[in-house]
Amino acid sequence: MMKNLLLALYILVGIVLLVSGIEAFRDKQNPARVGTGLFWIIMAAIFAFGDMMPSVVSGVLVVIMGLLALFKQIKIGNIPAVDEEKAEKSAKKLGWWVFLPSVILAVIAFCISQYTKLGGQIGIGIASIVALIVAWIETRSTAKQVYFDTHRSIRAMGTAGVLPQLLAMLGAVFTAAGIGKLTAQIIAGIFPAGNHLLGVALYCVAMAIFTMIMGNAFAAFAVITAAIGVPFVVAQGGNPAVVAALGMTAGYCGTLMTPMAANFNSLPVALLEMNDETGVIKAQAPVAIVMLLVHIVLMYFLAF
Repeated sequence: MMKNLLLALYILVGIVLLVSGIEAFRDKQNPARVGTGLFWIIMAAIFAFGDMMPSVVSGVLVVIMGLLALFKQIKIGNIPAVDEEKAEKSAKKLGWWVFLPSVILAVIAFCISQYTKLGGQIGIGIASIVALIVAWIETRSTAKQVYFDTHRSIRAMGTAGVLPQLLAMLGAVFTAAGIGKLTAQIIAGIFPAGNHLLGVALYCVAMAIFTMIMGNAFAAFAVITAAIGVPFVVAQGGNPAVVAALGMTAGYCGTLMTPMAANFNSLPVALLEMNDETGVIKAQAPVAIVMLLVHIVLMYFLAF
């Protein structure tokens, strides 16, 4: 049942992406409408039928998507603009209730993942559907508005939308390739084990830097914890629970400072139509650096 439900949610995502592809093809003002439409349709096919495709076929499709991006054949194009006057009027009318769908999404996703056997992925899928329905009712939008706003958001996001999936896959590839062991050997040859503060600083900073490279703290965690966290901190007497918890959140400090974390730093730039592509990162970087130092101090005093 869980597998079928998860498959249904992936197919639903595929349908939404397919709509974006079709609308991109229909956008005659976009000089790269063929490439843009093809990108979203391929992504839709991978989401909807990925389990049924041979791995070679999926790989070829991903390479095609990469080539489309390389040759700049993916452009946002002419997407339906938001009626700013109507949006401002609606925002004033709703007030703080505008955040209700987001709160409902978080609460339902948490409850399903924690208190049922359905898991986090299904929880997020169900919560997203409920939140969409609540937002639809709350704003009294028409079906046409929901349709256009959905594909407008996806197309505005652009190629950044595929980065989280690719980076998560890259983390698995790095782990399977033994990058963690190789990194541990290199670090051991430069820094001696036994110094608690040095070990903690190395681990936290490496988590932040590798997360900046990977764009994903989860992908960095497996590699850097095996390479530095275990031999330089845990093996020296550090509490594994404290080291793991603070190590993960130290990685998030790197998330705040990298364009590779597209869903956090590039997506807002696209959706808010900011002129400075690194504006979000510039605003977050000072806080991220301070928090990284805080993590080093906390891990040093709490883990030992």
